[in-house]
Amino acid sequence: MPSVHVPALRFLPLAAILLASCASQPGSGTAPSAAVTPAPRVAFESPVLGFREAPPDPRIARTQAANAVPLDANRLPPFEGAREEVGKPREMARVDRTVRQDDVWQRIRDGFSMPDLAGPLVAEKTAWYAARPEYLKRVFERSRRYLFHIVEEIEKRGLPTELALLPMVESSFNPMAYSRAHASGLWQFIPGTGKRYELTQNWWYDGRRDIVASTSAALDYLNDIYQMHGDWHLALASYNWGENAVARALEKNRVAKLPLDYSSLTMPLETRQYVPKLQALKNILANPAAFGIGLEPIPNQVYFTSVTRTRDIDVRLAAKLAEMPVEEFIALNPGFSRPMIRADLTPRIVLPADRVEIFHQNLTKYDDKSLVSWQTYQPKKGDTLDAIAKRFGVGVAQLMEVNGIGPRARAMPTTIVVPTGSSAGGARDLGRLPIMYSPPIAVSGPRIFSHTVKTGETLPAIADRYRVSVADLRRWNKIGRLTAGQKLTVQTRAAPTRAKASSKAVKGKLRKPSVGLTLNK
Repeated sequence: MPSVHVPALRFLPLAAILLASCASQPGSGTAPSAAVTPAPRVAFESPVLGFREAPPDPRIARTQAANAVPLDANRLPPFEGAREEVGKPREMARVDRTVRQDDVWQRIRDGFSMPDLAGPLVAEKTAWYAARPEYLKRVFERSRRYLFHIVEEIEKRGLPTELALLPMVESSFNPMAYSRAHASGLWQFIPGTGKRYELTQNWWYDGRRDIVASTSAALDYLNDIYQMHGDWHLALASYNWGENAVARALEKNRVAKLPLDYSSLTMPLETRQYVPKLQALKNILANPAAFGIGLEPIPNQVYFTSVTRTRDIDVRLAAKLAEMPVEEFIALNPGFSRPMIRADLTPRIVLPADRVEIFHQNLTKYDDKSLVSWQTYQPKKGDTLDAIAKRFGVGVAQLMEVNGIGPRARAMPTTIVVPTGSSAGGARDLGRLPIMYSPPIAVSGPRIFSHTVKTGETLPAIADRYRVSVADLRRWNKIGRLTAGQKLTVQTRAAPTRAKASSKAVKGKLRKPSVGLTLNK
């Protein structure tokens, strides 16, 4: 076909030049002449990319040839630098990212990838943490149990390792942390967000405190809100304030033609300080010696593992079978809300990696009945805590504690745990567990109040009265400057308190229960 031969014709002049060049090469039998006229340069044309090289300008070529001066090596100044014989080329320094670090802290540093945040607030928070080395030491010590697992999960998802420091901001790495906004666990999930990310919350178990479940849910949530905003600072603000609140703040700036970065948004003070706190911890971890902070290495190896095939068992006995302190067992299993672990309602038991084998060996020595010292009991009409405690040989305070019954409770739960018949009368042998039980999950809808602001009242004081957060008040109301007589909408599951420090009273010691606490049907 004609179209096949036309492209070939295009290269015939180039082929002729190449043949002529080969004919004049040394060794071909023809001596080169003293003056060789260079072959005319053929402009290159690409048949694939469809462009033609521009022909050279002959005037420029003549000028360059006239001004060219041959280099005379004899006229160069002598070399006065250091001389070195090189046997073979030097190898370039390389950083092998596949090398496994020995220290989890260094592994975290290597994975830093969020943009740094600067400014006076970051400097203030960095100075605040640096001035409290004992506090940081306690937080770092608590984190030793959890950081390897958290970093593993972060790297599986390809996320920045700065996120491993977020529980320091949220809960100081205390898995039992519980806020007035009803946020719970290392990652401080509120009930609603916890349910969205499939964290089970019932009378026996709270997945928001479960180390494995809550870490997975938190990282999934953080990844989701990062995908929403495409910015890690905005994603962190969403984690603290709510993605819808951040979206509204962005839209407000967009309409006003203002910048859309984290520092330019109008937000609550708590959220304004949230990312600077994380940045401050990042600054200190990047170079702890510069801040006078001692940082003990954390072995970069598995600390705990999960046992999924379980049986009903007492918390205290499970710790005994693993030959570990009960405090350490609960630190790894903070999701349990009762002294007995229900196998059908519990996804796993978490044990130190070196305790799993001994746990299974000791477990074979017990039958199912001897594994539990507690049983469920449904109070009958007219039952009181005093009467139930006497019937099952347990102290009233202990009965309230293991069942999560607060000192101000007016109604008895429909189900409680009591000692079994074999352990009744020996309640002192049941021991006291170092568990901060979460309050029962409310099933009724929120109550809505209208609060009239009084002279001198502040948002924190109003939030404390209704046991909600300042962020919630701002979310429910368009609040600028508080003025007397202003109406605020408040949503809460509990009745408002009269005492300003009521939230502190709830966290205090157990008071003597009311004898009249009964179940009325």
